Amino acid sequence: MDWPEATTPAALFPSFSGTEGGAVPHFTTGQPAWSLLDPSSQDGLKAQMNAITGSIEIEERGFFTAGDGIIIDSSATVEAGAYLIGPCYIGPRAVVRSGAYVREYSWICADAVVGHSTEVKHSILLPGAKAPHFNYVGDSILGANVNLGAGTKLSNLRNDGGEVHLRINGERMASGLRKFGAILGEGCALGCNSVTNPGVVLGCGNVVWPNVTVTGVHGPNKEHR
Repeated sequence: MDWPEATTPAALFPSFSGTEGGAVPHFTTGQPAWSLLDPSSQDGLKAQMNAITGSIEIEERGFFTAGDGIIIDSSATVEAGAYLIGPCYIGPRAVVRSGAYVREYSWICADAVVGHSTEVKHSILLPGAKAPHFNYVGDSILGANVNLGAGTKLSNLRNDGGEVHLRINGERMASGLRKFGAILGEGCALGCNSVTNPGVVLGCGNVVWPNVTVTGVHGPNKEHR
């Protein structure tokens, strides 16, 4: 299927080179950004994370862990009271704050932030992305300098449990995924208590006002109110 240019990693993450510090994911050329979230893909998030090697390189100071494959860079900060379930990756200078819940296959890249009472599952925070307060990030990818306002939720599952579709120019297009949250391009800012429905794609620089629910695929520099 020929997906719009706005759905490609190059359009959504233009500054991402793949050579940033620490382990970084790689995107498949010619595929939409969410193809990385396919749990059955041989080149998807799960497969790539399972290939990372490393260990917990910082002294544990009161945070909790469960499962295998937890990798924490020596320069990362994981505050007391955080809970990490492996496999997961916490990159250079990343911060996981007290009360955060980092679940399986969470890839927290360099300088990213997972904040208090934020839950992340099977998602990627690219370098500099922030989910700092009371957020849910499931089956999603956040680009550089994305910021989620307090209480923002990236919904990843339809109420009927069916395949997630994307709304593009008035048409519904199947994603191939049962769980698919949001793809947020670089510099997106989502206001407090905003919600993205399953299968949302926001281009670089989108702004979502507080308490707004967003659906569909949107190009760069849009405002949702």
